[in-house]
Amino acid sequence: MAKRDVDLIVISDVHLGTYGCHATELLRYLKSVRPGRIILNGDIIDIWQFSKNYWPETHMKIIRKLMKFMTEGVPIHYLTGNHDELLRKFTDMGIGSFQLQNKLVLELDGKKAWFFHGDIFDVTMQHSKWLAKLGAVGYDTLILINSFVNRLLEFAGREKMSFSKKIKARFKDAVKFINDFETTAAGLALESGYHYVVCGHIHQPELRMIRTEKGAVTYLNSGDWVENLTALEYHAGTWRIFRYNASDFAADEPEAGAFSDAEDLNSKLDVNILLQNMRAGIV
Repeated sequence: MAKRDVDLIVISDVHLGTYGCHATELLRYLKSVRPGRIILNGDIIDIWQFSKNYWPETHMKIIRKLMKFMTEGVPIHYLTGNHDELLRKFTDMGIGSFQLQNKLVLELDGKKAWFFHGDIFDVTMQHSKWLAKLGAVGYDTLILINSFVNRLLEFAGREKMSFSKKIKARFKDAVKFINDFETTAAGLALESGYHYVVCGHIHQPELRMIRTEKGAVTYLNSGDWVENLTALEYHAGTWRIFRYNASDFAADEPEAGAFSDAEDLNSKLDVNILLQNMRAGIV
């Protein structure tokens, strides 16, 4: 597959280090593009649920691929989310073309874009963090069970299904939360004079104009790489939602070493040790 030039890519909610993460699919996507800039909009590494017993090679390849982009001079902005909130103590740290931030404002073709993860709007996160963490474990378990069921459905020649999407669609509170999240983000963006507001967090890819009595703003959400396998792309003045389709990558296999033309980082970067130190507050 020929690589595509994309001015800006936004990825969020990858949840590296969990069973639900689709790292292989994300790696194929990253291999298919030549980005001018990358924004990692929170929950890329799931420090909440990190276990030294689960860090597959495909998850490590994502880190290597991103670092390869860095060596090529591609600006990468890592905006912290709730699952990687321990990184917030290192906010505004920069290494080469890599920047660790809580939020970001960019001017895109004369229009201001506001990027942040979005967990600040989550009441559960603000007042009952233990409940949010318990919910995260439950969600990961649901995804794991869903994956097993989908394998059986695929074997039987039946269509796959998403447990969480069915739950969200059935319960009005879940739908209301998503709508409130989007309108709140749009309202704050309008008050600050932004043209675009770009979030993650709710695992709900979206690109739509929201109009209020104060004006109109484009709300965007990059979705996730657990269920939806989506990213946002901005190129030549236009936004689009990229949706991973396995058939488009059928002939592609994840590269054996994403750092094949540069120094191998295995001897210098042990993600297991790094994340354990972050959780313990040592680093």
